[in-house]
Amino acid sequence: MSRKVAVVTGSNKGIGLAIVRGLCKHPYPGDVLLTARNEQLGLEAVAALRKEGFNPLFHQLDICDPVSVQRLHDHLLQNYGGVDVLVNNAGMAFKVNATEPFGEQAEVTMQTNFYGTMQVLHSLLPLVKPQGRVVNVSSIASKRALCQCSPTLQARFRDSSIGEEDLCQLMQQFVSDAKAGDHLEKGWPSTAYGTTKIGVTVLTRIQAHQISEQRPNDGILVNACCPGWVRTDMAGPKAPKSPEEGAETPLYLALLPPGLTEPHGQFVSEKKVEEW
Repeated sequence: MSRKVAVVTGSNKGIGLAIVRGLCKHPYPGDVLLTARNEQLGLEAVAALRKEGFNPLFHQLDICDPVSVQRLHDHLLQNYGGVDVLVNNAGMAFKVNATEPFGEQAEVTMQTNFYGTMQVLHSLLPLVKPQGRVVNVSSIASKRALCQCSPTLQARFRDSSIGEEDLCQLMQQFVSDAKAGDHLEKGWPSTAYGTTKIGVTVLTRIQAHQISEQRPNDGILVNACCPGWVRTDMAGPKAPKSPEEGAETPLYLALLPPGLTEPHGQFVSEKKVEEW
């Protein structure tokens, strides 16, 4: 039997690092892969965790680089025969006082948070082993952004029959409208980050439905979650939660015991399913 492996994207700091630490503490019955775009920063994070008595492994991963994603795919297939736990944590947000035009912020944020996450899912979902767990770190900002959308857009994002192609068209339309400066008139919210996380949450529902259809007997659970407002470089020092507290819900979903059928395709906050 191949050794188990858990992968956490974007995990050299913040919530991702806390998720890796939490898996190591559990302890996870297999290898835990800490990944980062920057190899040096990733190796430094691994070294720091080893000083705490944990033993994660490092693998370079830039979720926006197809070559990097393919290298991780090949590594997992060759060394583990697949992947047991995948936590898609990597993401970014512009600061509130960022000076870049909103259209540029929308494009860059969408490229990482939505398309980067989708690229990892396309590559690694086929490798998820039976009873595997996939956790996409979204945000409560996705629900807030959804509520700021026009009724027409809300209905499209909530439509249970929405497909990946339709979702990608909507995400691209937001970027185009943001660049044109008329996104508000077109019914979009004023948050690039929140809109990209709408994409992540809806993509989770689509992928969960697909995996249930394609592999109905494998017991794989795919969910999105909100870690909460966490003190990280991205969210700032005033947030109420520590990274370890932010890691609690992602860890809960990553470690759901075998044999469960729910939650699946859900948006989970504070370990509870939220209505979408």
